[in-house]
Amino acid sequence: MDIFKIEGPVKLSGDIRINGSKNAALPIMAATILAPGKSTILDVPDLADINVLKTLLTSLGATVETRQKGEVEIDTSVIDNPVGEYDIVRKMRASICILGPLLARCGRAEVSMPGGCAIGDRPVDIHLRGLRELGAEICLKNGNIVATAPKGLIGKQIFLGGPFGSTVLGTANILMAATLAKGTTVIESAACEPEIGDLAGILNAMGAKITGMGSPRLTIEGVKSLSPVKYRVIGDRIEAGTFMVAAAITKGNLRLHNCNLDHMLAIVDRLEHIGVTIDTADDGCVVTRTGSIKAADITTQTYPGFPTDLQAQLMALLAHADGNSIVTEKIFPDRFMHVAEMNRMAANIRKEGASAIIAGVKNLVAAPIMASDLRASAALVLAAMAAHGTTIINRVYHIDRGYEKIEKKLNAAGAKITRESV
Repeated sequence: MDIFKIEGPVKLSGDIRINGSKNAALPIMAATILAPGKSTILDVPDLADINVLKTLLTSLGATVETRQKGEVEIDTSVIDNPVGEYDIVRKMRASICILGPLLARCGRAEVSMPGGCAIGDRPVDIHLRGLRELGAEICLKNGNIVATAPKGLIGKQIFLGGPFGSTVLGTANILMAATLAKGTTVIESAACEPEIGDLAGILNAMGAKITGMGSPRLTIEGVKSLSPVKYRVIGDRIEAGTFMVAAAITKGNLRLHNCNLDHMLAIVDRLEHIGVTIDTADDGCVVTRTGSIKAADITTQTYPGFPTDLQAQLMALLAHADGNSIVTEKIFPDRFMHVAEMNRMAANIRKEGASAIIAGVKNLVAAPIMASDLRASAALVLAAMAAHGTTIINRVYHIDRGYEKIEKKLNAAGAKITRESV
């Protein structure tokens, strides 16, 4: 198991290219199931989660090859085992995104209930409700979701809202299934995230007929078949937001490339509000901070609101703010496992229900800490770069799920991070 040793404080400066989006690449790779033949996906990040999906697609009968950095060729000419095995699916919740395309193509799918980060309950009932609306018959058997469509899938108007807003993976599953359904499907309360827009982009390139991207109402006219394509994944707005906070927390200056600020308006708004300067550049932005950090109240929301996947990182920054801040988690109310670890570094954070009250401190202090999930890992790396002394972060395998060689990118900009096996 690897650990990070991080010396701080440091001041970051330099250029960083943002990778293709993990959260877009995963459903896009799953979408190739719908188009028999060889599709090429560009700018796919080299991540543990991506490797899980490669293994999963291979187990279905597809052939997956990495041609060069970021270029993945997926041959789905043969999909003869429409089963998502437990030993693979348990490693990543996004594995559930094979359910819709398998059902649409094969008329049957069996997928184990998914696993992933321990950030709170994330049920798949909305996915199943949407597929039932399209005509699927679904049952649970031995921990597996078994879905069949004996009469094929039929387009319908479907409401996908849930107790915490729209569901990104649920929207992705229903969107992919509906492309090959008979008739017209309308998804109401669809997720509006850019990653869903990117999924619709590849589906339309394959020959689907989808309109309404970026809105909570998606309309899909079913087609008889889809064709393989070559497609480039959008930049990762969560990785970009993480490096924005990295520049801010170290009083640094970073130029981020392959960063679309149109996808990050809520992030930019909050960072500028608390004292971070973000200037647009040709293919991204320049992020700097010279003064103090102001206290702020932040509430995570579905897109275009502030993303839950940046909550922990922003909390690391607000730990240094002048005054008291409140962070409220509306998507995953239990997503606060990083609080105890930050407090070990002399932060002053108190959890109350679905909120955390943060009393800013002058300095964080190095300590041995443990990562609990993907985004908490990133937040602890950020905190450690600003802390005084050498911080040891255990269980950093979490961070490899969503950040490609993060220590190398940060070290190139002035960080002092060593990865060691223990």
